Amino acid sequence: MALKESEAIVLRTYPLRESDLLVTLFTRLEGKVKGVARAAKKSKRRFGGALEPLTYVRVFYDDRERQELARLDSCEVIESPMTSEVGYPRLVALGHVAELLDELLPDREASDAVFRLTLAALQEMRGPSLWMPVTYFELWMTRLMGCLPEFSECVVCGRSLNGSRAFWHALADGLTCVDDKRLASSEMSPESRKIAAQMLRSRVSDFASIDWPKPVCADLRKFLIQTLERHIEKKLVTATMLDRIGV
Repeated sequence: MALKESEAIVLRTYPLRESDLLVTLFTRLEGKVKGVARAAKKSKRRFGGALEPLTYVRVFYDDRERQELARLDSCEVIESPMTSEVGYPRLVALGHVAELLDELLPDREASDAVFRLTLAALQEMRGPSLWMPVTYFELWMTRLMGCLPEFSECVVCGRSLNGSRAFWHALADGLTCVDDKRLASSEMSPESRKIAAQMLRSRVSDFASIDWPKPVCADLRKFLIQTLERHIEKKLVTATMLDRIGV
């Protein structure tokens, strides 16, 4: 059988037997693919440092009949996040991207839009600010997964929220006006809603020069994470880790 070839982003690796690795890849050809890299811990020629999480690679693999896991033949590094210094905040942000992709994407379902989004966000994570690309990535993943509500109107009564206060509840979809908000709701600022609208019309690189400390759009990120966690019905480990980062 001829080997399949695809660009891919490494999401996770797990030890499997003495020298093998179980690898989860987000491929451009087939979406999320799980496979076994035989003797990956020993073979620098076939894999080298290509299986580090969030490495952008060209992968060669084959699928064997009646087997759930692909067999990874080799990987070539196209771009690695490890070529520059990786401090703890950036490491957590990279892990957050990997966790979102792994939890949100179904197996073997290609999405070129998500693939291009991921590459663009990873490129911006090389810059001085992590919060802008993290916010952009979360917003667009929520939209591409079909979970992003309309920000301009109340989900209960349909009243326009433009210029008005807007609220959300952790257990409910969408934004509400002040009259329809539930107890223990959180408020999303007009500034965050305005930035979200701009991000949905622009490339992530368009925001690269903006000073973006952690408080900017913190309410928007909280809303997006709660929305995604309802969608996957579990807590995102890296979201809690990001929240604990002080800068």
